[in-house]
Amino acid sequence: MTDTANSASRAGRHFDIPKIAKDLVVTALIATAIFGSTIAFRTVSASGGLTLELRFAEAFYVIAAVVVGRLLLWVFFWSKAPGQAAVSMPAGLKQGFRAFGAKFGKVFGPAMLLLALVFPFLPTTDRYLLDLSILILTYIMLGWGLNIVVGLAGLLDLGYVAFYAIGAYSYALLAQYFGFSFWMCLPLAGILAAFWGIILGFPVLRLRGDYLAIVTLAFGEIIRVVLLNWYQFTGGPDGLSGIPRPSFFGIPFTRNEGGFADLFGLDYSSIHRIIFMYFLILALALITNFVTNRLRRLPIGRAWEALREDEIACRSLGLNTTSVKLTAFAIGGMFAGFAGSFFATRQGFISPESFTFIESALILAIVVLGGMGSQVGVVIASIVMIGGFEVFREAEQYRMLIFGLAMVVIMIWRPRGLISTRIPSIFLKERKAVSADMVAQGEGH
Repeated sequence: MTDTANSASRAGRHFDIPKIAKDLVVTALIATAIFGSTIAFRTVSASGGLTLELRFAEAFYVIAAVVVGRLLLWVFFWSKAPGQAAVSMPAGLKQGFRAFGAKFGKVFGPAMLLLALVFPFLPTTDRYLLDLSILILTYIMLGWGLNIVVGLAGLLDLGYVAFYAIGAYSYALLAQYFGFSFWMCLPLAGILAAFWGIILGFPVLRLRGDYLAIVTLAFGEIIRVVLLNWYQFTGGPDGLSGIPRPSFFGIPFTRNEGGFADLFGLDYSSIHRIIFMYFLILALALITNFVTNRLRRLPIGRAWEALREDEIACRSLGLNTTSVKLTAFAIGGMFAGFAGSFFATRQGFISPESFTFIESALILAIVVLGGMGSQVGVVIASIVMIGGFEVFREAEQYRMLIFGLAMVVIMIWRPRGLISTRIPSIFLKERKAVSADMVAQGEGH
């Protein structure tokens, strides 16, 4: 061992210099192969065709950042003390973080709810922030709905966007052909989405894991292709436009006499409808959260969690796994139908391009990053992911790269999600959070 390695060992850590150097060289080569071919070369439209723009400096900075990051991981996390495992966080510091997290978790929910209620009336809130907040709340609602299927029941669903599309098209078509209002179509959209959730559930009752994911992915693509090709009914790639806006219990948000502003003696402003849409999706999201938490404490909720931990043990307890799976798909799909109906009335236009696989992947990423089964984790992940797209919007083509790297870091740092602890549905004397290390991963087998 060299003098440098010995001195590092005496300091409390052991650095295998040749091993680290070899790893950094391999990291540099891999980073060069990836970023050297994507960032270093760029085609630019110019007169007479395309020209090739060389950006070797930018590629070098990215590669250097990757190598430095890898070196920091070796120095602070992967180095070893003599005769010990990898260096970990001190026990006292870890307990301090847990105590802080427990106290913070008790006030986080009420504080976020209070902020959500007063947010539209803050002086700094403008139209852009309201629209962004509506989008975040929509994904929070979708995340809570998918959390029933993935987080509680442990059924990997890659086609959740299909129920979202069914809800949106149900409202648009019912309003177009029958003249139904939003308030009439909202429960119908949820019922239709739940019905299709049952239809999806029957073919996949015997499937688990990867096979289940493939079938649900196919289901989502089938719905999108049908919407794309059934031109006479769904409008095909042209979509459906002129979707009616919701009213305030029959009062339209118009400038004319009898409108919302005229009835309440206010100066007309288009922001009134945006604020109403904000509180509408907030109410729908809170209803989703309330119903999910209530179901979780009922026998069906405990059956979902039993199915998630071990399906064979669930069967041995006498539970009907068929009905357990079907209720998870149906209720999760119902909330997606509600969110889809809101999406249609908010946009005023829908097309199959709004319901691609990337939407399912994004919603699933929100559930996994937040912590499967955690309601608060879905909120945090939605704010981070949807808000993160806007924060890095100025980065243009680097936005997805930065965002993807951030997701990789989060999953390495917190492999079970941001909120990894679980609160048991039933408890003896005192409710205590269960560490993720003491429970199964929750893959439904």
